[in-house]
Amino acid sequence: MTTSEEPNTVFIVDDDEAVRDSLRWLLEANGYRVKSFGGAEDFLEAYDPDQIGVLIVDVRMPGMSGLELQEELIARKAPLPIVFITGHGDVPMAVSTIKKGAVDFLEKPFNETDLRAIVARMLQQANERASQAQAKKNQQAVLSRLTSREQQVLERIVAGRLNKQIAGDLNISIKTVEAHRANIMEKLEVTTVADLMKIALTQTEGQA
Repeated sequence: MTTSEEPNTVFIVDDDEAVRDSLRWLLEANGYRVKSFGGAEDFLEAYDPDQIGVLIVDVRMPGMSGLELQEELIARKAPLPIVFITGHGDVPMAVSTIKKGAVDFLEKPFNETDLRAIVARMLQQANERASQAQAKKNQQAVLSRLTSREQQVLERIVAGRLNKQIAGDLNISIKTVEAHRANIMEKLEVTTVADLMKIALTQTEGQA
């Protein structure tokens, strides 16, 4: 069962209990749902990739560091936007994490206004990612309704083949190609070849 319908969550991962409590208080006071963890391992054990949220994580922690957690989430292709908590000396390191996909970093001590702005931006990004992922799933479900012959015709339409060429490729009549083409357009609920191409190419990119 997907948890994507649950309220958006801010995940906090920091081994410093005082930092966790401070962030939780600030975020909950601003209406956010918060879950906090004392270590990256605990977070990974509880994390559900279907749940929309954002992650605030300390760069330096015993055991798995924040940077190692980021690498693990990248490996899992997790859609979770990340903000790193850093001390002054960690700022150059934090900048390098952004190049790997982190959204931003918070430097201690925290500024409440900056925190609110970053979390709001991250949640917007998380919801956009979730919407895109859902749209791709919907397209995959629609494409799965095509017959194997319709799939073959669609592949050739995307490749730029004309009806006459597709008929020759598949050893069927042009009228049969036209019928398959009409069925494909109807099943995918599109009216133009351009829209058909968008759906087919999005699916291809998702499998790459």
